[in-house]
Amino acid sequence: MKNLLYLFMLSLVVLATSCKQKTETEHAEHALTDAEIEAKAIQIQKNIITLDTHCDINVDNFTDSINYTQDLDTQITLPKMKSGGLDVAWFIVYTGQDSLNAEGYKKAYQNAISKFEAIHRLCEEIAPDEIELALTSEDVREIHAKGKKVAMIGIENGYPIGTDVRNVKKFYDLGGRYMSLAHQGHSQLSDSNTGEKDGVWLHNGLSELGKEVVKEMNKYGMMIDVSHPSKEAMRQMIELTEAPVIASHSSARNLSNHSRNLDDEQLKWLKKNGGVVQTVAFAPYVNVEKDSVFDLEVDKVMQAEAQRKNFSILERDSVKQLSEKERDAYYEKYVGIRNAASRKLDSISQHKAPVNVSDFVDHIDYLIEKVGINHVGISSDFDGGGGIYGWNDASETLNVTKELVKRGYSEKEIEKLWSGNLLRVLDEVQAIGKQIQEKEANGESNEDSVML
Repeated sequence: MKNLLYLFMLSLVVLATSCKQKTETEHAEHALTDAEIEAKAIQIQKNIITLDTHCDINVDNFTDSINYTQDLDTQITLPKMKSGGLDVAWFIVYTGQDSLNAEGYKKAYQNAISKFEAIHRLCEEIAPDEIELALTSEDVREIHAKGKKVAMIGIENGYPIGTDVRNVKKFYDLGGRYMSLAHQGHSQLSDSNTGEKDGVWLHNGLSELGKEVVKEMNKYGMMIDVSHPSKEAMRQMIELTEAPVIASHSSARNLSNHSRNLDDEQLKWLKKNGGVVQTVAFAPYVNVEKDSVFDLEVDKVMQAEAQRKNFSILERDSVKQLSEKERDAYYEKYVGIRNAASRKLDSISQHKAPVNVSDFVDHIDYLIEKVGINHVGISSDFDGGGGIYGWNDASETLNVTKELVKRGYSEKEIEKLWSGNLLRVLDEVQAIGKQIQEKEANGESNEDSVML
């Protein structure tokens, strides 16, 4: 009897081994070549809409003589978008944090308005035949169908709101479709993630004014961006909001321990809320250890090139202290230095591994494992510090799709990652805003609003 049982168990092992070998052989037979991966990725990008939720701008590049119709030394331009197959760029109305007083708020507001006007100028005066501003997901699809590129607007730092919540509506009317309530440093609305460094907080999350702004954003259908505010501020925003939130440019903290990334608890909150995290291609947020090693070699090359051109490379904290105009001028010169040293920088990658597209997609894999395919998207933070080896500007967008194809993602899944999930959240946020406005018009309480 024991012998019969032994033979039976042995036959099961042999059968399992045979099946495993057959599966591995079939997988090998169906593995795509590099040429097949590229061809498939190109076809997928033709079939879907690719969308990047975070691209910083400099208003000096939105004039009649210098603008995005030209192949500038910036990471995002219309020629680069066309070359890489990037369809939608969220241009960012960014304002650095300054003093929390009337003068500071006035300057911040003026800065924000100048960036809104620059984006409108690109779409309405400079290149209306090439790019249009979208305000809804339906706009995105209609503009894309016409063969044009799509511009959308995100607001990085609610500081320009000042103390007047009516500015939420003003910014929405100008095209703003998401906003973070803080950036580097605590704003009048919210604590920033930067408080982790010294443990000093201004509001212990959101201020009372910040809570009012959350309600106004819900009312008008503006997405709440949790990428820069503190963890406690994010928790309070999710507790208060009636609509899904987004992290416009954050990655997984468990893979790269940076305060700008979301830890597993935050990811759990975001999933329950129905929101989306837009994985960001910012090297230290993708792999802080790998980036620091590579940066040591890069710094040597950059310092030598900067010295040759009589330019001083500043520490990131020092750059933050510059005025908006000084910061834009600094980054423009810095990009020029980087481009001049590009060949030497490329050679470094031969002996020191840079943070690359594979590392970036590792975060996408991890985030999907934690929150599911419906809650993950893609962003670059181009011209704001973003860019990795293989996706260092919009012209290399196809490389991200190629890596997703290589890992076995289907066209449907890739479509969700590139645009479907983010546009779904935008639709839900705007629908909830209409519900709230209708209830207010009918004299009903906002608390009766039901999240879709």
